[in-house]
Amino acid sequence: MRLRNIPGAGDVIENSPYNIADPKSFKGRYKSEVFGNDNELHIEIGMGKGQFLTTLAKNNPNINYIGIERYTSVLLRAVQKVQEEEIPNLRFICFDASDIMEVFAPNEVDRIYLNFSDPWPKDRHAKRRLTSSTFLNRYNGILTKEGHIEFKTDNRDLFDFSVEEIERHALWHIDALTYDLHNDSTMNEGNVMTEYEEKFSSQGNPICKLICSR
Repeated sequence: MRLRNIPGAGDVIENSPYNIADPKSFKGRYKSEVFGNDNELHIEIGMGKGQFLTTLAKNNPNINYIGIERYTSVLLRAVQKVQEEEIPNLRFICFDASDIMEVFAPNEVDRIYLNFSDPWPKDRHAKRRLTSSTFLNRYNGILTKEGHIEFKTDNRDLFDFSVEEIERHALWHIDALTYDLHNDSTMNEGNVMTEYEEKFSSQGNPICKLICSR
C-alpha cells in the first residue's frame, strides 16, 4: 500500500520535543540524557500511529519507551497525539530499522516490540522482514542479556517464517507462542492492542504472538 505524503509532516516531527532528531548522538546514553533516569528501555520498531506504545507508556511510567517509524506521514499522527497528552517517558525516532545498531549501543535495550510488521511477501525480500535472521543478529547487538522480543501479527505466513527463523538461529529460542492470542488466556493477559490488531481481530482474523530470547 502506497502511503500518502503529508506536506509539512517532516517539519512538525523535527520540531517536536518528543522527537529524537539525532539519535546517533545519544547512542548508549538514552536513559541518562534523554529520559534522565536509569529505568528500563523498551522500543517498538514500526510503531505506526502509536496507539500501542502510547498506551504502554501511560500505563508504565517507570519504563522508558522509544517508538521507531520510518515514514513521516505515519509518525506524524503519533507525535500529534503525544503532544496533546504530554507523556514524559515516550520518545520517537524517524529512521530505517536496518540501521538500528548505529543508534543503540550493546546492552542498551531491554525489550523490543514488533507489531504487525510489513510481511515483505516476495522471497527475494525475506531479509527485510523484521524477524529475519539478519534482524535477529542486529537485535542481539543491542539487547541486554535478559532482553527479549515480543512479536504479533495476523499474517500466518510471516508468523511461520518467523518461527522457523528463530528455531534455526544459533542464539535465539522461543519462550512462548500462540496462534490465537485473544483466545489464549495466559498470553492475552495484559495485552495492549494496536490499531491493526483491533481492525484485523474485528474481521475474525486470529492474532499470532511469540516471545523469544537468547
